[in-house]
Amino acid sequence: MDYKDTLLMPKTDFPMRGGLPNKEPQIQAQWDEQDLYQKVLKKNEGKTPYILHDGPPYANGQIHMGHALNKIIKDFITRYKAMNGFYTPFVPGWDTHGLPIEQALTKKGVNRKEMSTAEFRELCRQYALEQVELQKADFKRLGINADWVNPYITLQEQFEAEQIRLFGDMAKKGYIYKGKKPVYWSPSSESSLAEAEIEYQDKKSASIYVAFETVDGRGVVAEGVKFVIWTTTPWTMPANVAISVNPELNYVQVGVEGKSYIVAQALLDNVCDAIGWDKDAVVIEKEFKGSELELITTQHPLIEDRKSIIILGDHVTTDAGTGCVHTAPGHGEDDFIVGQKYELPVISPVDDKGVFTAEAGEFEGLFYDKANPVITERLKEAGALLKLEFFTHSYPHDWRTKKPVIFRATPQWFASINKVRQDILNAIDETEFKVEWGKTRIYNMIRDRGDWVISRQRVWGVPIPVFYAENGDIIMDEAVIEHVAKLVEVHGSNVWYEREAKDLLPEGFTHPGSPNGEFTKETDIMDVWFDSGSSHRGVLEARDDLSFPADLYFEGSDQYRGWFNSSITTAVATRGKSPYKKLLSHGFVMDGQGRKMSKSLGNTVVPEKVVKQMGADIIRLWVMSVDYLADVRISDDILKQVSEVYRKIRNTFKFLLGNVNDFNPETDKVAYEDLKEIDKFMLNKLYTFVNHAHTHYDNNDYLDIYQELQNFINVELSNFYLDYGKDILYIEGADSHVRRSMQTVVYEVLTSLTKVLAPIIPHTADEIWSHTPHVKEESVHLTDMPEVHDVDSALIDKWSHFLTLRDDVLKGIEALRNEKVIGKPLEAKVTVYSDNAEDLALLKSFDNLHQLFIVSQAIVSDEAVGTKYTNLNVLVERAEGEKCERCWNFSTKLTGVDHAFPNVCPRCLSVLESK
Repeated sequence: MDYKDTLLMPKTDFPMRGGLPNKEPQIQAQWDEQDLYQKVLKKNEGKTPYILHDGPPYANGQIHMGHALNKIIKDFITRYKAMNGFYTPFVPGWDTHGLPIEQALTKKGVNRKEMSTAEFRELCRQYALEQVELQKADFKRLGINADWVNPYITLQEQFEAEQIRLFGDMAKKGYIYKGKKPVYWSPSSESSLAEAEIEYQDKKSASIYVAFETVDGRGVVAEGVKFVIWTTTPWTMPANVAISVNPELNYVQVGVEGKSYIVAQALLDNVCDAIGWDKDAVVIEKEFKGSELELITTQHPLIEDRKSIIILGDHVTTDAGTGCVHTAPGHGEDDFIVGQKYELPVISPVDDKGVFTAEAGEFEGLFYDKANPVITERLKEAGALLKLEFFTHSYPHDWRTKKPVIFRATPQWFASINKVRQDILNAIDETEFKVEWGKTRIYNMIRDRGDWVISRQRVWGVPIPVFYAENGDIIMDEAVIEHVAKLVEVHGSNVWYEREAKDLLPEGFTHPGSPNGEFTKETDIMDVWFDSGSSHRGVLEARDDLSFPADLYFEGSDQYRGWFNSSITTAVATRGKSPYKKLLSHGFVMDGQGRKMSKSLGNTVVPEKVVKQMGADIIRLWVMSVDYLADVRISDDILKQVSEVYRKIRNTFKFLLGNVNDFNPETDKVAYEDLKEIDKFMLNKLYTFVNHAHTHYDNNDYLDIYQELQNFINVELSNFYLDYGKDILYIEGADSHVRRSMQTVVYEVLTSLTKVLAPIIPHTADEIWSHTPHVKEESVHLTDMPEVHDVDSALIDKWSHFLTLRDDVLKGIEALRNEKVIGKPLEAKVTVYSDNAEDLALLKSFDNLHQLFIVSQAIVSDEAVGTKYTNLNVLVERAEGEKCERCWNFSTKLTGVDHAFPNVCPRCLSVLESK
């Protein structure tokens, strides 16, 4: 007789194969049809809001794995919060102004000289919006639940208007000023750069020692004595106006081959080695305190009518050089600061492209770097060059073009950091950080940074809303700025370029500096960090569904010097507090060997490709599996391992679904107190996992959930409970208490795990939900997380100890299988003994020990038998009797061949007869 039809085998339409690349777009189409984003908000309307403010990625080019990592973790956070009873609007954003878009158009063949600035800006705008749409499609394909219909974009009229108002607030408080100051200048970008746009790379430079001859020693130093300076930027020599010495250092005048030179005493040996002076022949002729040398005059070695004076500066150290520092206020920050004290001229004879102007005299027309050898040769001809050598050192470069930058004094707009520095530092102290180094990093950056250069000499950006009167007076009035903001709100920032200055000013505006009523407007735009740094004003405060400050800002670790920095600066300056309550960051995505990804290495992993081959849920599971606080790795091999974990998760859910197909929790659920003890144990293990998952989600520790999930699925469920359960779920009567008890727990495991995994693998979780019987919500994403439960730790301890004892039994069975005495474990009879009385009593307390060991017969002996393992003596033999044709357990009491139900054990007979 074939008993297969009498078994309650698993039944589900949930497929074994994921087929994610094809299935996910269908599920996403369903979400769109359901308007899932709005329904999730509706579910939690009126509850506590949780605002994660999206840092805007730059709208240029396809998204990369770093983008994917960032947006997916944000999605973990908002989905979990939404399922935990929070109101979670998530507005995605894009940064759309700046040089890269101008360059992208130039590469596409756009000749901006053939059109007006307004026309070129309109092309930039169109290009940026195209890029936004491309990236939006990529992000949506990753399953990110967000307000894709109403994102924020920094080129939107309202955003630009709020940015201008924020500028106005800072100006009103006296934080905005214009000055000529050396700034990082990128000749390759033809623009000033903020510190955040600087990266350091090795560069080969000339190192020169130059003698400046004294022409007026003020009675301290004789004429003809030479001060020795050292510099690695020979091209800045035409801008030299002074030599700085430290007032506290000791200086010596030394005689070398009939000539006299002055250097710092502490550096004399180094100077001798560098220039090649014979130390034994060097004679110390005089000693001075640095302060005695002030205002001595020397002759500039290249420019006949220029004198260089000796000035005092605390920035002079004995770390390197000669202790006499070449000072060009137009090309160095320290030089500029010390030069201000002495009212020195700020000479910067270099244009936007890094080419010398007429102010550089004979060097006019030379690119600054090409001028180095020419200037060095002229110094040699003048008899002033003491030594030339080359060395490689770390040097600032433009982070976009990767070309060297220079310090160059230009008229720039600044936001004062000094005036708000302490307030920002106080705000950082009040901010929550997951890792202490994050706080240290941003704290030190704010503490040490100079004033912020907020102007850029480009056209694609938000204009600085400032006017000039006929006499050059700056017009930065509150009412004027608000008038411009209102114009921008209606027409966009292109209105600045489409109208004359007078048409941008309030009607009837007059100014004493413009008797003829003529005005001009500022041509610089704001730094893009000012754009994104205004998002708390243009988004958090401007949108009804959001609020200021945000609960969380979360971006890559490079944003401590970028968006985190500019945002807290503008927020504290205008609102007196940080725009974020908590700050969290992630590392960079590297290849499998820990190398940076680059096209030249051919090691890039593109999200779009992985999505097409494996599915978005595989990328999302990979994100869960990495320690994102540090740099993370990805490769084809790593993704294959993640796919294997996904396959195991999917198979487990298929088994769970298959075994609740005839279970209705409304009518079949067994109350906790009536559950079998093993089912109570597994339910408590589930509670432990869920409780931990809540903690890990709250702490943003996704790797911990990943590890505990695998342990729960592989060890607790597959290796024990579900394996043990087959003998009950398939064999026992459909409505039997033992089966319904187990199904109660299986159903709870199924629904709870689906919910816990919903923020991580949302497509798969919703697919599972659609196959789960008797659920009421149309999507798992409209449910709440399983609740936190008290756990019966005594029960867990008891069963965990039993499972440790069971491991010895499994070893004994495996040994007999290896000897080919038995095949499947059900062919075995097991006898166990323990010399520990408590263990012996525990084993005797079970009435279904054979089921727990997954064998046909199990006996607890009062005396030692078999082989001694870690805890138990185990004897494994071939089971007694014959195999029941229905449950495959061995029994000595099978029915006879002529019975209505032949060759079945008493348990199966009971089930069959009850049917």
